[in-house]
Amino acid sequence: MIQKIVFIFLLIVLLAFPAHALDGAKLLEQVDRNLNPDSYEAYRKLINIEPDGRKKEFTMFSVKKGQDKIAVLFLAPASDKGRSTLRLGDNMWLNIPNIGKPIRITSLQSVVGGVFNNADIMNLDYSAEYNVESVSEPGGDYLLFLKAKTKTVAYDRLKMWVDKARKLPTKIECLTEANMLIKTLYFKQVKDFGGGIVRPSVIETDSPLYKDYRSVMIFAKIKKRTFKDEVFTLTFMPNLESLR
Repeated sequence: MIQKIVFIFLLIVLLAFPAHALDGAKLLEQVDRNLNPDSYEAYRKLINIEPDGRKKEFTMFSVKKGQDKIAVLFLAPASDKGRSTLRLGDNMWLNIPNIGKPIRITSLQSVVGGVFNNADIMNLDYSAEYNVESVSEPGGDYLLFLKAKTKTVAYDRLKMWVDKARKLPTKIECLTEANMLIKTLYFKQVKDFGGGIVRPSVIETDSPLYKDYRSVMIFAKIKKRTFKDEVFTLTFMPNLESLR
């Protein structure tokens, strides 16, 4: 009788605390590091596709340091060449050559138009902006439910599907506080960029708010690189070209 009681007690404990319980915060941090090194430079192309098939393309050089510093220099088209953006945490600026000092911009605006906004283009680590509310394992993926840490984050909630083997996102739904879908990000074409960086080379997005519009971001090169903090200042914005 005592043995039976002990067995039932142990069974209850095992069911309540499964051995494979996931640490959502650690998983999200691993996803961040698999997507991007802690400090890096990258070349990418952004393509906005309109319902009639017309396209507008932008080529960008990006540098990032830590969780909350990123700067972007526009290389093409000619009309945007030399423009730059800077993000420090929740604060963002746009610098236009020969116009004067940088102007403030917001996360939900877009300096390129299309479906990607400034927060998408100058994205920080997900773990810097979101807490993991829960993790489930539907099918072959992890499904993370994320909640923004502050009201200044572009999206109040995220649903992130993560490939179990690679620990890389495959799809992210961006939602309002009321769970209304704002846009969906699709992570495609995993590529070996060298230096231990293996990640999706293409991110596509669409939105029910922009019917039949699509935007695509293609990474051509990404590599680890360290930078001084002075690179991520308003005074350095006109000098980003010197880093190439």
